Amino acid sequence: IIDHGSKRGMEEFMIGMPHRGRLNVLANILNKEHEEIFAEFEGAEYADSIFAGDVKYHLGFSSQVETSGGKQIMVGLAPNPSHLEAVNPVIEGIVRAKIDNYYKNDHDKILPILIHGDAAIAGQGVVYEVIQMSLLEGYSTGGTIHLVVNNQLGFTTSYLEGRSSTYCTDVAKVTQSPVFHVNADDAEAVVQAVELAVEYRQKFHKDVFIDLLGYRKYGHNEGDEPRFTQPKLYKTIAKHDDPRKIYYDKLLAGGKIEKGLAAEMENEYKQMLQQSFSDVKSQKVSSNFTTYLDQCDRKKKFSRHSLEPKPITRIEPEKLNTIADKVFSIPDSITPLQKVAKIYQDRKQRYAAGNKFDWAMGEFLAYGSLVYEGCPVRLSGQDSERGTFSHRHAIVHSDDGEREYSPINNINETQAKFTVYNSPLSEYGVLGFDYGYACANPTGLTIWEAQFGDFSNGAQIIIDQFIASSAIKWNRSNGIVLYLPHGYEGQGPEHSSARMERFLNLCANENMRVTNCTTPANLFHLLRSQTKYPFRLPLVIFTPKSLLRHPECVSSIEDFTNGEFLEVID
Repeated sequence: IIDHGSKRGMEEFMIGMPHRGRLNVLANILNKEHEEIFAEFEGAEYADSIFAGDVKYHLGFSSQVETSGGKQIMVGLAPNPSHLEAVNPVIEGIVRAKIDNYYKNDHDKILPILIHGDAAIAGQGVVYEVIQMSLLEGYSTGGTIHLVVNNQLGFTTSYLEGRSSTYCTDVAKVTQSPVFHVNADDAEAVVQAVELAVEYRQKFHKDVFIDLLGYRKYGHNEGDEPRFTQPKLYKTIAKHDDPRKIYYDKLLAGGKIEKGLAAEMENEYKQMLQQSFSDVKSQKVSSNFTTYLDQCDRKKKFSRHSLEPKPITRIEPEKLNTIADKVFSIPDSITPLQKVAKIYQDRKQRYAAGNKFDWAMGEFLAYGSLVYEGCPVRLSGQDSERGTFSHRHAIVHSDDGEREYSPINNINETQAKFTVYNSPLSEYGVLGFDYGYACANPTGLTIWEAQFGDFSNGAQIIIDQFIASSAIKWNRSNGIVLYLPHGYEGQGPEHSSARMERFLNLCANENMRVTNCTTPANLFHLLRSQTKYPFRLPLVIFTPKSLLRHPECVSSIEDFTNGEFLEVID
């Protein structure tokens, strides 16, 4: 894929994969030093004491890889938890951020590669969520190549027990993507399928699947005994030649290699591995190991930090006037619904009076001031354009439904971009995507909004395994913002609580900020501070519902031009 893709204009590859085969990919594709891998087996500590680490099968890596044509290509393998397929939306988000901010919207420059097991791709619902997102404007990455390591087995569960579909790749039918079913013992057929997949992706910018039909030679892990549950299958596998032996015999029979070459190459490789292992045992190797790192992540790295002193988040009155004039105006060329026109007219009047700024005004001034200063803003979530409670109206629709207008995107010609997307009805996949986007967008503001805070637990895996813990496990900083509407206001047990206690329970070692924001000006300063601190931390904001229009939940212009974020309001 890397070789053929580099000939078709690709400059970067992002890989997401589970544990199986990971050390092989790290060593032989990304060229991670064997000594580093062996040292991880030995449990060597990391030189950086704030980085606790994770098992070697979860760690990410990135490097410049030289192709057969002599090109230097950036290849990254993202870190991931044991939760299978959870990394998929994260990879897509990372790639999309790079397409938007570094490759000038050129999908052809970067390719996401997702490696799946047959049981996981058929069983994990997030796979469907990610594929359903793949052709949507706010989430497309120009096509992903999916490699399915089809062992016809999931731990001890056979494929007959693990799925109802004929093929494990039947989820590809969602986007009518092609699937190449390939005998994994036939190396040349696999290469041919891969080349076809690359060509298809670059031509049609859609997902493509390669189903590598093979087997798992040993148990699920080093200590597993597969004959407990599949005795007949493993008797057959024990007698079956592996793909290397099959290909060697084919080349030998065709007179293309000399006899004994494979054994000679294998002996040389084993000697090299033994030497690396001996060096680690004799402590000749530094413990300053590298993990996933690329140009996006070199800014605002995780380190010991303090929230004091606070960054300056106030804004000069003249600048605020310029921004407000644009973000609270609808041009004459757009005729919106009368109710929307009245909302914008009310905002202009409140601003002119200099007081009674409501929640939406605080939001708009925060977004507008950030893009005015060159900081891109992305807001994504269910019904986020309008807002679940009709408070936002970030996109104005003409009453004939033919035109749309984004006031925040029309401040001036030099501003950064403001994007707001109505997401599909998914929490897990979309939050994973936006988390990945924030990973690779260190100088921008990336926000995921839950429809109600109660529904954020649909993405609990992303919250627990990535947002709360990625810094200490993988040395990955992230500035994702979560909007979680919260409040006991008579709507019943499913529309009342974002579970503040759960997020507070996840807080440790300065891993994230959790806030219950209750005034428009405090929201303004909080959002601006998120991009102005010299480090990145996830930010959870419990946003209001009834306070969106409450006559006492207001701020004055002086709160924006003179104030700062207040942790506690007396």
